[in-house]
Amino acid sequence: MSKITREDALNYHSEGRPGKIEVIPTKSHSTQRDLALAYSPGVADPCLAIQDNPEDAYKYTAKGNLVAVMSNGTAVLGLGDIGALQGKPVMEGKGLLFKIFADIDVFDIEIDRKDIDKFVEVASAIAPTFGGINLEDIKAPECFEIEERLKKELDIPVFHDDQHGTAIISAAGLLNARELVNKKIDKLKVVVNGAGASAISCARLYKSLGVKPENVLMLDSRGVLNTRRTGLNKYKMEFVVETDANTLEEAMIDADVFLGLSVADVLTPEMLLSMNHDPIVFAMANPNPEIAYEKAIGARKDIIFATGRSDYPNQVNNVLGFPFIFRGAMDVRATGINEEMKIAAVYAIAGLTKEDVPEVVNKAYKVENLHFGREYIIPKPLDPRLIFHVAPAVAKAAMDSGVARNPITDWDAYKEELKERMGIENQLIHEVRVKAQQNPKRLVFSEAANFTMLKAVQTIVQEKIANPVLLGNKEQISQMIEDYHLEMDSVEIIDQTNDEVKSLREKYAQKLYKSRQRKGMNYEEALQQMYLPNQFGMMMVNEGDADAFLSGFSSKYADVIRPAIQIAGTNNNHNHIAGMYIVHTKKGPYFFADTTVNIQPGPRSLVHTARMVAEQVEHFNIEPVIAVVSYSNFGAIKGASSLRAKEAVEILHKENPDLIVDGEMQMNYALNTDLRKQKFPFSKLGDKKVNTIIFPNLSSGNIAYKMMQEIGGAQVTGPILLGIGKPIHILQMESDVREIVDMAAFAVVDAQFRG
Repeated sequence: MSKITREDALNYHSEGRPGKIEVIPTKSHSTQRDLALAYSPGVADPCLAIQDNPEDAYKYTAKGNLVAVMSNGTAVLGLGDIGALQGKPVMEGKGLLFKIFADIDVFDIEIDRKDIDKFVEVASAIAPTFGGINLEDIKAPECFEIEERLKKELDIPVFHDDQHGTAIISAAGLLNARELVNKKIDKLKVVVNGAGASAISCARLYKSLGVKPENVLMLDSRGVLNTRRTGLNKYKMEFVVETDANTLEEAMIDADVFLGLSVADVLTPEMLLSMNHDPIVFAMANPNPEIAYEKAIGARKDIIFATGRSDYPNQVNNVLGFPFIFRGAMDVRATGINEEMKIAAVYAIAGLTKEDVPEVVNKAYKVENLHFGREYIIPKPLDPRLIFHVAPAVAKAAMDSGVARNPITDWDAYKEELKERMGIENQLIHEVRVKAQQNPKRLVFSEAANFTMLKAVQTIVQEKIANPVLLGNKEQISQMIEDYHLEMDSVEIIDQTNDEVKSLREKYAQKLYKSRQRKGMNYEEALQQMYLPNQFGMMMVNEGDADAFLSGFSSKYADVIRPAIQIAGTNNNHNHIAGMYIVHTKKGPYFFADTTVNIQPGPRSLVHTARMVAEQVEHFNIEPVIAVVSYSNFGAIKGASSLRAKEAVEILHKENPDLIVDGEMQMNYALNTDLRKQKFPFSKLGDKKVNTIIFPNLSSGNIAYKMMQEIGGAQVTGPILLGIGKPIHILQMESDVREIVDMAAFAVVDAQFRG
């Protein structure tokens, strides 16, 4: 990961709509009738229904999927007591994590009260709004009493993540680590350096898992909590033990486990050497651990070492837990989060670590074969399986312990519901980027003299997606890199007009002339084209001097695709090309084609497009389920467009019987499985969810993806050019940095596949 500057952080939070979260309507609101239903007079009926049965609030409002992230800003993320308002960016960030990892909506609530009674009063008063409360960044010992009182007063999940999140994740790591070294949990001697909220909660949970209370030595800033200490609060008194140890150095002798939730560099190599064989060390001070990773590994070869950092193995990260714990608790309308539910989360996380790791996770962390062992005792935060393992385990524990009000009866259906809820839009793009990173290719950019392009290239270099080659005036591009303070020292720049590449220009011109001489092109025209960056770059790819090409940021699509076809030709016998966009939605990705090339395709062109798109979708490890759409359903209205679609489907059914495809049909029947099954039970699509749309002409396809992008708020990736003879891809005009980076990754993966 590249270094994050203060400017980067401030720009991220301020650019566009300030902050990181927003409220989006979930019901139609375009007509007067919609508004009357949403507010007055329609809103009265659900209000009265809730009056008759308060549980109906979960049926008629967003309460069941809404969490309050509450804080008074007294212990903000490594910053301390900075105040409620000052901690708001952290609370918004927590809301973002809830949403992207578990599709839970959040209102962040900053309460400007340090007094326990006032905080509890405010939180209790507004609690009916929410299905759960996540307490955040409240200092100890006040956080303990606040949570205890709210749990007693309220009948919704209340969870202080600073305490329990770290406890649950580290406990999962502890179970796996002690298994690896074959130590019984009731025999472990555990040293806990730190006596704040996280440390106390960790120690409590470890004892629930079987660690003996007398084997836990806890230290605060004054030393070991032993029977000689005075003036301790009731929470520290819980961990007072009879021991001769007073200092950390003394406590560490013959210890099996060190849990650090304190400050950097308090643990020495000598202390590690005094521990028992196969020591388990969780050094989780933020941002720097109690002992540096290199020192710890250097001191003990038999150590199992974990930190809170992402750049070392075994990261203890709360995002492994809290989104999925709330998801499971809220899906069964639990009245709280109890010890049984926390322990269920521990075992679910620990168990997931022992399963075969998906390739997408291996690639994300740039390892060959991640597997259960000393450097992998807890799952990685980006493991997409977490929600399907942890949420059901928590939900089941809530049911078994009697706190669930809405029991789940079909667990397979519940897991499918979780998958549907999350979609895979980010996962698909992530997988493509990760795959590109495994084998970066030489990627030519022909429009390099542009800040947006250079900014994207910088990201591509930093994330090691490709090895860029920039075409254009070397002096101009270098000056822009310097002016904008971009980190691109090693990027290759080629000026295709310079005498340094004269021989290459002439070689490419000769090749182009030879392929186009019977199509009206003479050598002089071919040579002139080699002074143009698009044509020169395409020839680099065509002749094997580069692997892939990307252009179109400042050029019309037709002006780029024309020379691409002339130079690279097609890779199929039908001389057919098409354009596809990936439209990312909450329901998963949809593949739209043709969106950029064929203006009025005939039946055979539609068939070729459907086949090429199906092949591309399969490359993403997704089964293509294809609807050929029109304004008519199965011959109901006969017109040129619908007849072409109908004939194309007939050909596909005959020549590609294994392909899941049907039509012609209207878009609503294509996308609404229940409606389609009810009206057209004979359809070959059956109860499959359509993910691929073949449009009857360029106009409809182009309009559809742009409407989804601008009105529907969908993220789109493309256009992905299908059927071209070489890995040549064309951007949308004025693409943003993310879109350029995504298309660069697709271009690299295309080159990998062809290679």
